[in-house]
Amino acid sequence: MRFKTVIGLEIHVQLSTKTKAFCNCSADVFELPPNTAVCPVCTGQPGALPIVNQTMIDYAIKLALALNCKVNEYSRFDRKNYFYPDLPKGYQISQYFYPLAIGGHLDIDVEGTTKRVRIRRLHLEEDAGKLLHEGDSITQARFSLVDMNRCGIPLVEIVTEPDLSSPKEARIFTEKLRSILRYLKISTGDMEKGALRCDANISVLDLEKGVSSNRVEVKNMNSFRFIEKALEYEEQRIINTLLKGENVEKETRGWDLSTKTTVSMRGKEEESDYRYFPEPDIPPILVNRERIEMLRASLPELPDQKKQRFVQMYGLPDYDAMVLTADETVADFFESCVRLTGKSKEVSNWIMTEMLREMKEFNDEQLRIKPEHIAELIKLVDVGEISIKTAKEIFPEMFKTGKMPSQIVQERGLKQLSDERAIMEIAKKIIEENPSVVNQYKAGKTNVLSFFVGQVMKQTRGTANPKLVNEVLRRLLEE
Repeated sequence: MRFKTVIGLEIHVQLSTKTKAFCNCSADVFELPPNTAVCPVCTGQPGALPIVNQTMIDYAIKLALALNCKVNEYSRFDRKNYFYPDLPKGYQISQYFYPLAIGGHLDIDVEGTTKRVRIRRLHLEEDAGKLLHEGDSITQARFSLVDMNRCGIPLVEIVTEPDLSSPKEARIFTEKLRSILRYLKISTGDMEKGALRCDANISVLDLEKGVSSNRVEVKNMNSFRFIEKALEYEEQRIINTLLKGENVEKETRGWDLSTKTTVSMRGKEEESDYRYFPEPDIPPILVNRERIEMLRASLPELPDQKKQRFVQMYGLPDYDAMVLTADETVADFFESCVRLTGKSKEVSNWIMTEMLREMKEFNDEQLRIKPEHIAELIKLVDVGEISIKTAKEIFPEMFKTGKMPSQIVQERGLKQLSDERAIMEIAKKIIEENPSVVNQYKAGKTNVLSFFVGQVMKQTRGTANPKLVNEVLRRLLEE
């Protein structure tokens, strides 16, 4: 406990508007050919003037309200000046002096406890272009190329206070933020497509010596898993540097996926390096209270609210409710299943243990499984037509093909054998063939019952009713 880690996040969210932030070019550019969604405005041609996308502002206000921020009735755009090949204007339109919202918070669940992470500010800005460097797997170019399609795409930047104290907390925070974005339907939050990008500022405090390392910025973390892995690596690197008595450089480092390490990119910029000044071509954003309250009233039931409702309405444990409500599609699926079955905990178990595993493995956005599949599966188990074991065996096929469970059971001959007379005939034969094991049972080694159960299940290809098999075998062995 000698060292304390301090982490703050800067998260960029691509808003799912039809057009870009300040022009009418399409904002859906992920699969478009390079440099086909551009115009004089987003490429910074002389004389081209920006016009603010109103939907972008509404989406950002919704997010600010969902994150408990104070929405400012007056905000303004500024120019952030820096020179890079993917920034054709030589500056980025952002908000610095007067952001759209300030002072929010987001509560996260960490190992059974709730932690509040404060949000310093939430502001709007435009995206830059994309550089493809030599050796890129897509182009195989021998030199760097610039794709300007992303120039001008609307972004919201969320800046947290340095309230996170572990890489795991940073991952959990980002995952929960994506969940909120999807509930609001203002962003896909897909990290692999660049719709959500996370930069982290990390430092380590040496409690024994009472000194703190310099702050290091970590970039290029393109998945939730890599957020945690990159920060774990950087945390340990900083601690090792402090233990050696050396100075931790104030710099920007990038996560290298191939080596699973962070590598130095450049010295850390100061805010003064960007020479911010007010954007002269865009008037201030004025948002009255009526508009803010109208947008607040339009907010859906968010994950935390839905979680509490699931606990109270369905009697679910907190953990179950948290897992089920992390994804709105899963939450809606759960409620539809409960309406059909009336069995909230059973439905929760099937979704959490079987369905979520298949969703992760199959990774198909179009669910073939419907609530009716789960309802019928539960019914087949309840009436004794199939065992729990058989139900779990057919679940993957049901999930991937969309076949009803009764159809799979019929096709594969898996209907549970509940005929006591048939089970007894099989059990008698197995007992007769294994007199030595029978003697062990009669001598008090009752655990050998599992041997006979296994033999019956083997003979019936796993279709015999396990409860009935146990009852029949005990009766025969104790005669």
